[in-house]
Amino acid sequence: MQQLLLIAVRNLGTHKRRTLLLGGAIAGVTALLVILMGLSNGMKDTMLRSATTLVTGHVNVAGFYKVTAGQSAPVVTSYPKLLEQLRKEVPELDFSVQRTRGWVKLVSESGSVQTGIGGIDVAAETGIRKVLQLREGRLEDLAQPNTLLLFDEQAKRLEVKVGDSVTLSASTMRGISNTVDVRVVAIAANVGMLSSFNVLVPNATLRALYQLREDSTGALMLHLKDMSAIPSVQARLYKRLPELGYQVLEHDPRAFFMKFQTVNREAWTGQKLDITNWEDEISFIKWTVSAMDALTGVLIFVLLIIIAVGIMNTLWIAIRERTREIGTLRAIGMQRWYVLVMFLLEALVLGLLGTTVGALVGMGVCLLINAVDPSVPVPVQLFILSDKLHLIVKPGSVMRAIAFITLCTTFISLIPSFLAARMKPITAMHHIG
Repeated sequence: MQQLLLIAVRNLGTHKRRTLLLGGAIAGVTALLVILMGLSNGMKDTMLRSATTLVTGHVNVAGFYKVTAGQSAPVVTSYPKLLEQLRKEVPELDFSVQRTRGWVKLVSESGSVQTGIGGIDVAAETGIRKVLQLREGRLEDLAQPNTLLLFDEQAKRLEVKVGDSVTLSASTMRGISNTVDVRVVAIAANVGMLSSFNVLVPNATLRALYQLREDSTGALMLHLKDMSAIPSVQARLYKRLPELGYQVLEHDPRAFFMKFQTVNREAWTGQKLDITNWEDEISFIKWTVSAMDALTGVLIFVLLIIIAVGIMNTLWIAIRERTREIGTLRAIGMQRWYVLVMFLLEALVLGLLGTTVGALVGMGVCLLINAVDPSVPVPVQLFILSDKLHLIVKPGSVMRAIAFITLCTTFISLIPSFLAARMKPITAMHHIG
């Protein structure tokens, strides 16, 4: 076997032009695959980090409260007691966040917008500083009462800047219109779709607007140490919370704001909890990630077809050029199996070298892009939930890419190698190439 490997390496070295051409093509495909995987992983990570910091936890225990049968509000009552029980029931918990939720009309001197609103305890949520990029103001000022954080898009529509006042207008749970004047203390860069229907205020401000008690909130967002535990945690809570005396809605894999019509049609009043996960709350991200994976798969498939045709043609040419050599080897006693292995080893070595070089080039390009830290156009920001592009290269994915393309290269060479092994020695020796 060692002798056959040396022959394969020698043949690759003898035909340098052909080796460089085909090896370069394999390296190019591998580099493109590594870059696409880095882009896909980076976009997934950016979207998940932004979304799970701003609007959802890994698992959410939210709820609907109904004073009358036909009108519901996104409220969880007596949340400190519920949070204490959740901490006992979910040992996988890393940290939790409580957010009041609502839908308000923002009114400035120049205009108004309808938007979702979230209450936040900015002193307790250190992670949000890693996601929001401030254009004006200070995030720490959001700890002061009656303050507001806007995103660029909303600030432009309202024509306000830091220090200006805006009025929040909404209906309470009992259907009474209420308003609260707030001061803009920070304007953040847009975070894709999330910045189109989301502003932040202190939890106390939102409770005052909706006239909620101090122990009421909108959702308890549970962030787990390991996201793979989400299904088991969700299933456990569906079983344990009713045993602890809570009424729980049947699982509905939609964001909470899409469930109001369904909940309002039901006859019950009082409190019911709703357990969701991040995929339920931001299903559009799952669609985007699936679309990216599908696009990557199609591109790789097309590239592999091109490489397959190239390898087969190149091996056909190599076999034609070396027909008399094959005949001589067969005449001096080389078995057909050895001829087959010799060509397969040639393809294996070529594939391994090409994919290794390609992987290194691909990783270098990813590192270079991260070093440049490029901004992306607004339409792309809507999907990746960030104004910056960041690529992530996972060593395991790179190794799998190298192994996959090398094996494909070797497998593709089976047909021409098999035909070379079947040549009769006398026919091959009299061949005129």
